[in-house]
Amino acid sequence: MSADDRKNDKHKAAMQKQKAKVDARIEQAATERGVAVLLTGNGKGKSSSAFGMVLRALGYGQKVGVVQFIKGQQLSGEEIYLRDHCPQVAFYQMGTGFTWNTQDRSGDIAAAEATWEKALPMLQDPSFDLVVLDEMTYMLAYKYLDEEKVLDAIRNRPPEQSVVVTGRGGGSALQEIMDTVSEVKEVKHAFKAGVKARQGVDF
Repeated sequence: MSADDRKNDKHKAAMQKQKAKVDARIEQAATERGVAVLLTGNGKGKSSSAFGMVLRALGYGQKVGVVQFIKGQQLSGEEIYLRDHCPQVAFYQMGTGFTWNTQDRSGDIAAAEATWEKALPMLQDPSFDLVVLDEMTYMLAYKYLDEEKVLDAIRNRPPEQSVVVTGRGGGSALQEIMDTVSEVKEVKHAFKAGVKARQGVDF
């Protein structure tokens, strides 16, 4: 047997073992219900990942709702695309921009509460397959929204509905109730090297 044949046999055996492990995990995952996903961390890509799930759900003809907290003064590519090409998506933005720009706590709280009033009916409506609460963690961190009311709404949403929450932090209570928590870690960021945010990549 040649060295290449031995490598191929070793690789095949390893892949067969890996497949058996994966198949066993799939077999054990028998519960059918919506999932709650938190995308957090200090790295770039949390909202981008959430919008990837929006496209995935739309590909299956599912009903999607998107509520963006904080963002809204500067147009983003995802907003333009959804508004122009996906009128079936329920899309709402708080529209006040970043809190460090507004510097108006009372106004920000009022805007957050008004935006939450748009999100809550989606979380109560079983016709929505996926609801994205983009940048909502900041609303909890700054105490703009009542944490327990938000957590209750996520806990008590329709069983088949999935929800995605994005943003840095959010607190241990939010992490506790989510099914999946992924942390995006910053290793390098072009902005810190003086590179301007890029249309189509950063917004």
